[in-house]
Amino acid sequence: MDANSPPLVFDRARHIAFRDRAAPGFDEYDFLKQRVSSGMVERLADSAHRFPKALDLGSHSGTLAWKLGESAQVDHVTCFDPSPAMAAAARESGFEAVSAPGETLPFEEASFDLVASALSLHWANDLPGQLVQIRRMLKPDGLFLGAWFGAGTLAELRTCLLQAESELTGGAAPRVSPLPGLQDSAALLQRAGFALPVADVDHVTVRYGHPLKLIEDLRGMGEQAAFAAGGRPLSRRILMRMAELYIEQFSDPDGRVRASFEIVWLSGWAPAPDQPQPKRPGSAKASLARAVGGVEKSAGEKAGG
Repeated sequence: MDANSPPLVFDRARHIAFRDRAAPGFDEYDFLKQRVSSGMVERLADSAHRFPKALDLGSHSGTLAWKLGESAQVDHVTCFDPSPAMAAAARESGFEAVSAPGETLPFEEASFDLVASALSLHWANDLPGQLVQIRRMLKPDGLFLGAWFGAGTLAELRTCLLQAESELTGGAAPRVSPLPGLQDSAALLQRAGFALPVADVDHVTVRYGHPLKLIEDLRGMGEQAAFAAGGRPLSRRILMRMAELYIEQFSDPDGRVRASFEIVWLSGWAPAPDQPQPKRPGSAKASLARAVGGVEKSAGEKAGG
């Protein structure tokens, strides 16, 4: 690896394999993708812009593409997913869909008026580089609208896995992916050269009948940890102890357990000469709702287990 390359946190081939495996049944586990995709179109609706050519980046089976296609502001949607099986599912839904395994995106500069990405970019090893590529793929005054899982996601699961593995083996390997926080995300937009960058955060709580139903959902989403460094397999013994600790520490009075998801929303425009200028430095801390529409959402619930 080049000395100037970012460290390889994720095994991309392994992540794509998980995503391929999840593709046939993804629609049974896409409740967060559905929520974020609906919110993205709501936010887009408060913009006066039209977007003739849009890219759904990290499309999964086409959830966001469907919603963008229903918007009067968007004329044509192309899907991209690193997973061939996910791209095939999007094609089966009637979309033009492209797949490529690497982190170099296979699109020319100034190809799109809108690049939208719902719950995929947190898997990039080179997230700054991905954002630079997105900015270059946009036409002048084109919009990037994204959402990825933020640092507070699955805090309960992280805690219980760490405690269970330490207790049973005397040490613990990373089990939940590292994720960027709100301030880091805002800074990444600025670093990538977006105009009028904005970031905000949405906290979602999902409730389950049992912690192992959460593990099932993560697998169904293709969101299992895929660290480049590998590590020990997660044994059933550790999983069972994790579940015991989870129930002890994170149960509500009705016996259901909580799982936290932090969704970081991002917006930035490809620079253009006639754009308004931010009134003050640090504009990326302003509310995304004021930039491209929508309101911050509160906790949700999923019945399961």
